[in-house]
Amino acid sequence: MTEKVALVTGAARGIGLATTQLFIEQGWRVAMVDRDGEELHKAATGLNPVSAFVHDVSIPDQVDDMVHAVRTTFGRIDAVVNNAGVADFGPIEDTDFARWRAVMATNLDGVFLVSQATIPALRESRGAFVNIASISGLRASTLRVAYGTSKAAVIHLTKQQAAELGEYGIRANCVCPGPVRTKLAMAVHSPEIIAAYHDAIPLNRYGTEREIAEVITFLCSEKASYVTGQVIASDGGFESTGVGLPALRS
Repeated sequence: MTEKVALVTGAARGIGLATTQLFIEQGWRVAMVDRDGEELHKAATGLNPVSAFVHDVSIPDQVDDMVHAVRTTFGRIDAVVNNAGVADFGPIEDTDFARWRAVMATNLDGVFLVSQATIPALRESRGAFVNIASISGLRASTLRVAYGTSKAAVIHLTKQQAAELGEYGIRANCVCPGPVRTKLAMAVHSPEIIAAYHDAIPLNRYGTEREIAEVITFLCSEKASYVTGQVIASDGGFESTGVGLPALRS
């Protein structure tokens, strides 16, 4: 059987790298995409079968070049994981238009551009999109006017994809991670914030990158062949509580 190919953006670290590693374990080949070339090549070292592609998903010409390079290298694309994203947290009144656009350019425009460019390949393979949003796209919280709004838009974009592309056999689903124990999160979350998250999450802990990757790869697999247009919160039950954290307020 021909090995399937996944294209994963934001693959140099975190959830993107964990997803890449899990795809490999499951017998997929992976096109790792990130704009941080140094970190991407470091992450790709020793991983087989993968190829690294240094491109910025917020720039249309780079997206077109990237998709062409991936199809030339692998011959096909069976799944696209739109994971690349940037985080910028701050009060509404301190979020100027430049900060707003920087977040939207990657978090929303990047998902649209990569999706648009890979539709022809996914039509051929009857493949799948999995877009990575956030718990912040499902409910409002403090300091997330740009980030949360961008992720809410990704959720709706996913539903548009499912509605319009289903006739081609293309599935589109969205994963909304809750708090995840990444190196970055642990570096910037104070003990007070960590304790507050634990209190607010029914499972009483942060998730792991691997746990999010398990959901992503499932949605890309044949096991999810009749699942499309869905928004899955992988968040330990955090969204069900629906309460913002006082510790995150300025």
